[in-house]
Order: sequence, then C-alpha cells, then structure tokens
Amino acid sequence: MSRWAVLPAGLDPRVRQLVVRLRRLKDHSGLTLRQLAARTGYSQKSWERYLGGRSLPPARAVEALARVVDEDPTRLLALREVAGEAWARRRAEAAAPQEAAAEPELLPVEAAAVIEPTGSPEPGRSARVALVAGAVALVLALSTAALLAVRLSAGDASQPTTPLAATAGPASPPASRPAAPAYICRLERIDGHWYAGLSRTRGAVLANGHAGPDVAEAQCLLRRAGLSPGVIDGIFGPLTEGAVRRAQQRAGLVVDGIIGPHTWKALRR
Repeated sequence: MSRWAVLPAGLDPRVRQLVVRLRRLKDHSGLTLRQLAARTGYSQKSWERYLGGRSLPPARAVEALARVVDEDPTRLLALREVAGEAWARRRAEAAAPQEAAAEPELLPVEAAAVIEPTGSPEPGRSARVALVAGAVALVLALSTAALLAVRLSAGDASQPTTPLAATAGPASPPASRPAAPAYICRLERIDGHWYAGLSRTRGAVLANGHAGPDVAEAQCLLRRAGLSPGVIDGIFGPLTEGAVRRAQQRAGLVVDGIIGPHTWKALRR
C-alpha cells in the first residue's frame, strides 16, 4: 500500500473526502502511478497533483479511474460534483481580497483640489489666494443670512415648531430572518418500504451541503431507524452525515456519509 503524504491542512472536507476515496481505489488496484497514467490517459504528474490534494481531478479522470478499478462511477462522480462546488467557492473567496487590493486608490475630489504642483510659487500668489478665499467666505455668509431671513418671514413666529420626533412615524420593525422550512414526518409502510411523505426518491445522491425535501425524507427515515440526524430541517449537515455513516455501517455498506441508491434501499427497508 502506498505511503501517502499528508493532505494540505486547509483542504475543504468535501475535497478531502474525494481524494481519500480515490487514494483507496488506487491502492486496492495495486497499480503504480505510472501504470495508472497509462490506463487512464492522464499523466503521472497529473495524478500526483490529484491524489495530493493540490489540484481538483476533472470528472473524466474520476470516471476513467472507476473504469480501471471496475468501480461504479456514479458515487465517485457525485463526490466529484460536491467537491467541485466547494473547490470553486474556496477559489472565489481567495481571489476576492486580491482583486480588492489590486484596485487603484482614488483621491477624493476635495483632497485632489488642494494638491499643488511642485516648484517655486509665483510671486504674490499667496496673497491672491487669501483674497479669493476671503471673498468666497463673505459671499457664503451673506447668502446664508438672506436665506434664513426668507425662511423666518415665511413662517409664523407665534406657532411653536413641531418636534421632529412627533412628526416621525412609528419605527418599522426590523426585517425578520426567514426561518428554515419545517418538515413533518408522516411515516407509512407501502409495499414493504417505509416513506415519510416528503419524497418518493430511491436514487437521489445526497451529501453534506445539500438541502431540500429529499434530505428531510432521509432524516425522517434515519430517525425511524433510531439514528438521530438532529432537527428535521432538510439540511444535510454534520449530524445528518454522522447518522448516515452509522446506518451504512449497520447495513454493511461502504461508509462514506453519502446517500445513494444502496443507502436509500437500506433506509426504506
């Protein structure tokens, strides 16, 4: 069996799960990386990056490995899809600070207006600047006084001014955050199979990060089997994944925490 290097510490758990699964298949096949490259059409360097967690393997490479080791590619491709979403999200988050740092810093208009060119000042320039500034200040003061006089003459001085707080309407309540949809388990047995009334699927592939009625159906069936997935909220989180792993171990299936056709069959028995 190969002595694999430790995967990068910051590797997303979903990508880590895919890489560990690919490593196990490669070890069980007994092939070297050179032989694996010859059988799949992807170079040895590429497989070193894929199995080292430094690069995400394309879906065709995953499918080629499954064919070489005589494995059903459906579950591997589902793992690859989940890992691809996590990989793309992590790269986008890492690229955002770099793009923000690359943007040029623009000076505000007020700051740019006071920047003067370098060199010796012209004679008498300081005096002209002070004179213009004083004239502008005087004009602004006269304009403000005239506007205030017009407002006072237009209003009724004997009537008290209504406070701003009295004219303001009632404060709007803060927008409440939408709650997660509530699911109710309505268990019934039909033709020897259990259903919770939320989904009839028998082959939907679900993994950590998925959400919806299919997940809620699986959570209800896990709870019926005595394996608590936490709250029946339709969100595939760590508690649900742990319950799925225990169900797979009890049924003698591959313990990978992913719900596929075989796990659905075990849950609906």
